[in-house]
Amino acid sequence: MNLKILLPSQVLLEEKVTKIVAEGAEGYFGLLPGHIDFTTILVPGLLAVFGENGSEELLAVDQGVLVKRGPDVWISTRNAIRNADLGRAKNLIEEQFKTLDDREKMARSATAKLEADIIRRFMELKEHG
Repeated sequence: MNLKILLPSQVLLEEKVTKIVAEGAEGYFGLLPGHIDFTTILVPGLLAVFGENGSEELLAVDQGVLVKRGPDVWISTRNAIRNADLGRAKNLIEEQFKTLDDREKMARSATAKLEADIIRRFMELKEHG
């Protein structure tokens, strides 16, 4: 799979991977090559990425959107930290990502849902067009 993690100011990660484990509102899930096309909202937490060379990388990610279409997986998030060790990542997530006030959380959630809906509609238009 071709994974691309997008932040507002940069592309954080772009590489071929064999497996992705992420956390959505319903809990953790995994993506493997051949998985059906999929769009979901991510919650602040850990993202595990397994490279083609057998490597595993943990990233601390903020709330975002994951879109899987064919061999491509895009993750758009406001904030992410690469190479986070497990103990440090847990603290970073709690301190940095979950300290947002309630209004910002609601606004970001609504924006992420709108973004996911727009992406889904563009995908539908492309399939029919």
